[in-house]
Amino acid sequence: MSTEHQHHSPAAERNAGPILAELQRLLPPSGVLLEVASGTGQHAAAFSTGLPGWTWIPSDVETTAFGSIRAWCVGRPNVRATLQIDVLHRCWAGVPQLVDAIFCANMIHIAPWACCLGLFEGAVRHLAPLGTLITYGPYLEDEVPTSPGNLAFDADLRARNPAWGLRRREVVQAVAAGVGLVLRERVAMPANNLLLVWGRS
Repeated sequence: MSTEHQHHSPAAERNAGPILAELQRLLPPSGVLLEVASGTGQHAAAFSTGLPGWTWIPSDVETTAFGSIRAWCVGRPNVRATLQIDVLHRCWAGVPQLVDAIFCANMIHIAPWACCLGLFEGAVRHLAPLGTLITYGPYLEDEVPTSPGNLAFDADLRARNPAWGLRRREVVQAVAAGVGLVLRERVAMPANNLLLVWGRS
């Protein structure tokens, strides 16, 4: 594997295995998946390898991420070229009209709130009728005590950018309902994260 431009996220390395196990359980043997906010490309590399029947389309808003994504995914024939996608734009250039799944990890809390709405609106535009949106990351929940680590993480995010921060799962769920998506499954993940599975209502 080429190391040119290859960036490394310790968190992505830790959570790739548990997330992949859930994707293998949730998804059919084949399809086309769009990853929103691919970051370093570590998830794209791990998941495209673990889901060989799937065509994986990585994307990121920052073109500076493209080199790392390419470096991680070199030699994987089921990974397409990285797209530049800003979820705040209605036109996601280069995305097929319909995809079977959309995956987004750790964006909703490290982006302005409007990006959450943009993600769900884009999912409605591009998901096939039986398609699935899968989001991963830490959330606040009404009936679940927030771990000290997530409270500290939330405070750190808001100190770095007041527009960032952990989102309340119930509020995200209301946003999804407003565009016609419902929460199909809530999966508790390691390190106080959640994997949320969304589909058309």
